Amino acid sequence: MAGSLRNNTCARELIKYVGCVAGRRFLKKETGFHSIPTGEWGIRDVWQSNLEDEFRHIRQVVQHYRYVAMDTEFPGVVARPIGDFRSSADYQYQLLRCNVDLLKIIQVGITFLDDFGQTASPISTWQFNFKFNLTEDMYAQESIDLLTNSGIHFKKHEDEGILVDDFAELLMTSGVVLTDQVKWLSFHSGFDFGYMLKILTNSNLPAEEVDFFELLSIYFPNIYDVKYLMKSCKNLKGGLQEVAEQLEICRIGPQHQAGSDSLLTGAAFFKMREMFFEDNIDDAKYLGHLFGLGPPYIQNGSSYENSHAYVAQNSTVHNSNNGEEPGSNQTNSS
Repeated sequence: MAGSLRNNTCARELIKYVGCVAGRRFLKKETGFHSIPTGEWGIRDVWQSNLEDEFRHIRQVVQHYRYVAMDTEFPGVVARPIGDFRSSADYQYQLLRCNVDLLKIIQVGITFLDDFGQTASPISTWQFNFKFNLTEDMYAQESIDLLTNSGIHFKKHEDEGILVDDFAELLMTSGVVLTDQVKWLSFHSGFDFGYMLKILTNSNLPAEEVDFFELLSIYFPNIYDVKYLMKSCKNLKGGLQEVAEQLEICRIGPQHQAGSDSLLTGAAFFKMREMFFEDNIDDAKYLGHLFGLGPPYIQNGSSYENSHAYVAQNSTVHNSNNGEEPGSNQTNSS
């Protein structure tokens, strides 16, 4: 059970304990909804300078904590595909594909939990901060504004950010991916896994959604998307923050940062599993499904290879490629 709570915003309200964090617990409050600072609750910021050291810890942690909740932060949506699509899901995949191919990741957050929802201690969550340059890289202005307001310091990302190739190499050998011993937890995570696959394969995403899912099953054999699970949860709706409020889970750290969001995703999954699935989720029905993507497939229709992408309207897009076609340089679009 947790010791005394040091966070004033949560401690001054009536608190009940629900959901698990190793040696501590996620919090249910009868009034309001606030966040606890990250430093008190085991979120570790990772930059290029401590990348290797932190992966040494991760290789040990994953041996005992086999549920990995994941979230990413990326620079928005800057393009939309045009052409003929076989289904709405096909359109959504092509939207995902063209933007992931064009843009660079900003943050990845991963949280480690055991079979009962308890998190690793003293560090449960690693927040990876990637190299990103506002004067060189493409982004949607409104997304950068949102992330800046959430506390992301882009000058530090420019100066101290992680190189994606180094991250990919260490992740590949970490025991976290390419194994069916790990179960991944996510929320509305098509884009999240799109960026992860792009990083791990060092290539653009497959042209066809079916090939995307085949690749996904190799690197991430077991995935639960909390947003997809919500289809079977009566009266549970909205985004991650709204779901957490409905489940009465206290956020740890700032919203719209990948570490905090991954931790909240893990807490939401285990609370939902308990409340709506009697601690037994039917893998045949839910495993491997990503909300908004997937079947049904129609065999006839135009391929995205014959379509084009255009810069999204109603969005301020910044691109400093100096005439080079966006995304043509893999190093700059990873």
